[in-house]
Amino acid sequence: MKRYLLLWFIVLPILLVAIPASLVYFFSPTASTGGTADVAVSVPDKPAGTGPSLPVKVYRTEKKVVETMPLETYIAGVVAAEMPAEFELEALKAQAMAARTYIVRRLNEGKLDDVPKGAQVLDTVQHQVYMDDAQRRERWGDQYEWKNQRILQAVRETAGVVLTYDGKPIDATFFSTSNGFTENSGEYWEQSIPYLKSVPSPWDIQSPRYEETVTMSTAQLEKSLGVKLTQEASTNGAWYQIEAKTTGNRVGKISIGGKEFSGREFREKLNLNSSSFTLELRGGQVYITTKGYGHGVGMSQWGANGMAKSGKNAEEIVKYFYQGISLQNFTKFVAV
Repeated sequence: MKRYLLLWFIVLPILLVAIPASLVYFFSPTASTGGTADVAVSVPDKPAGTGPSLPVKVYRTEKKVVETMPLETYIAGVVAAEMPAEFELEALKAQAMAARTYIVRRLNEGKLDDVPKGAQVLDTVQHQVYMDDAQRRERWGDQYEWKNQRILQAVRETAGVVLTYDGKPIDATFFSTSNGFTENSGEYWEQSIPYLKSVPSPWDIQSPRYEETVTMSTAQLEKSLGVKLTQEASTNGAWYQIEAKTTGNRVGKISIGGKEFSGREFREKLNLNSSSFTLELRGGQVYITTKGYGHGVGMSQWGANGMAKSGKNAEEIVKYFYQGISLQNFTKFVAV
């Protein structure tokens, strides 16, 4: 009897340890797959599902050198530079897809005569603004860690995805803030593009650039436009005329000082935020109030953020601003 008691006291502790350990093993998520626990990751050189990495050759304007980097590293730098990191994750993901589409379309077409030899894309607004890791650290300071991780997550979760229409990468244009509507491409540019159509974007009213007023003297206005205002202008009469409005509720044509300008021409000559504007003459000063910030064609960044806040995902966002598009892997269009 004593022998059995002794054996029981030896076996019992072993069972108390072994049984729970077995349960933990067999019911753990990694038991059947042989996997490991999740770890923090950054943008991979070879994103899952995209195959080999695509090198991108970026001309660094300030350094005057060409830097070669993996596609997804480049996209992270563009998203960081082009959209506030504070924006909703789904908006950042939409921006990542637009940025990736831009460079893939450019490489697919092979028209690189606007960059120095050996480069494929500039790091400026002429193409897409790009910030490397050191620039992000400098700009964001003590907010670098969370902002950078947010950008990397958006890029990682859309890795390899580009926007296409009719089986080709689209011209994924974007801008900051609309006046409440995006613009038909053919009413701002000469070419009408089927997927760049005017759609409502009421979320943009939250943007700090939604409405702004600039002031200039009549002399400045006359010099910039190359016109001479009539006597009626000095008495606040009918000194200008909006001849046409666009589908996106911007100025299509305006007559002033005996000349006619497109809304785009007027905006560019006076360096205005947008071609959605009104004019007021008080004394010798002209007050120009604009709505929106940017050309208005394609995806509104503040609109994308507003859609994301309302519960829309990145795919829904890009398919709203770019009508009739599809999502595909970039490897269909460029060799890697």
